Amino acid sequence: MEAGQPSGTLSVDDLSSLSSTPATTISRWSFTVSRRYQHFLDKTVPFTLYRWIACLIVVLIYVIRVYFVQGFYIITYGLGIYLLNLLIGFLSPQIDPDIHDGPTLPTRGSDEFRPFARRLTEFKFWYSITKAFCIAFVMTFFSVFDVPVFWPILLTYWVMLFVLTMRRQISHMIKYRYVPFSTGKQRYDGKKAPSTESADLPRD
Repeated sequence: MEAGQPSGTLSVDDLSSLSSTPATTISRWSFTVSRRYQHFLDKTVPFTLYRWIACLIVVLIYVIRVYFVQGFYIITYGLGIYLLNLLIGFLSPQIDPDIHDGPTLPTRGSDEFRPFARRLTEFKFWYSITKAFCIAFVMTFFSVFDVPVFWPILLTYWVMLFVLTMRRQISHMIKYRYVPFSTGKQRYDGKKAPSTESADLPRD
């Protein structure tokens, strides 16, 4: 130990060696990758059509994979249940009138325009679907997930669950009189009426 250096303190060399440990390097690398990935996602937000086209391509690749493998039906069933939950969140209002009293959509033409606020936004809906299909596609390369099942039973049960869930959702829409799609504020193309101030001004 050098003279004048108190015990228990770290020198500059010790700090540099700690900052270059494998755990610190991996943490910095993962932070950089996650930040760039989030930046890429933020840039794709305005391109709604292109995002959904890419999602459909991913879905098509998964369907082709399952069709040719003729297996992994339990993964597809779980994926269908997950997509159904996402769809319910996408169609449901952010504030459920059954639980909370909050702002509602206008029911008359004279009411103030309020866009529909979803519980699950369009971007998160798209991102969750795309990520789910990517994960399911990777799982089809592991035989441990290929559980032998009779797929018509799973399909029938999923269709029944879909019908019952959507029936309840439609009943909820009718009860609280809302539509889960906003078409935008109404615009008027007529000529602008003259203001009362200009009409009251004396003319020369």
